[in-house]
Amino acid sequence: MFVIWNFIITVMSDWIFAFFHLFLLIGAVLYAFYNLFQGNTLRFGIIIICFIGYYFLVLHKPVKKEIERKRKNKTEK
Repeated sequence: MFVIWNFIITVMSDWIFAFFHLFLLIGAVLYAFYNLFQGNTLRFGIIIICFIGYYFLVLHKPVKKEIERKRKNKTEK
């Protein structure tokens, strides 16, 4: 029983973590565009530059691996 409960907690915490960060990212993008529409282009630019940096520092390598994996799977089928 404990093993099943531990597995459920682990899986659920991964999903909660992922959705929490997804909503934070969506909120930051909305905040950036809100600032752009309010005329605060400097703040918009800083937020977008931070997103670009985040992509290249954190996400770029896994995204490239996933694209390559999907291409490999598509050619094998």
